[in-house]
Amino acid sequence: MNIEEIRAFCKKLPQATEDVKWGNDLCFCIGGKMFCAVPLKGELSVSFKVTDEEFDELSARNGFMPAPYVARYKWVLLQNVSVLNRKELEGYIKQSYELIKAKLPKKALK
Repeated sequence: MNIEEIRAFCKKLPQATEDVKWGNDLCFCIGGKMFCAVPLKGELSVSFKVTDEEFDELSARNGFMPAPYVARYKWVLLQNVSVLNRKELEGYIKQSYELIKAKLPKKALK
């Protein structure tokens, strides 16, 4: 997947918004909380939240690492997007969206 395909997928998720943060990161949010981030410049990489059970496994997997600054919240950085096929990457992004959405107060989703 490329950045435009990732963007199109994220924008299809209900109530998802996009914003540029820190001058270089295209961030996708639900209820004001980020669920996916992609750098606008440089090599394509994708950061997203995973389950507690997946975090250690994915962090040790080739092409992944704990995401800088947010690893303590179980975020990973996919440094090499070619290690996942489109369906797998979309699955992780959708799961991240659902994990973040589940923690939001009901009024944040109106």
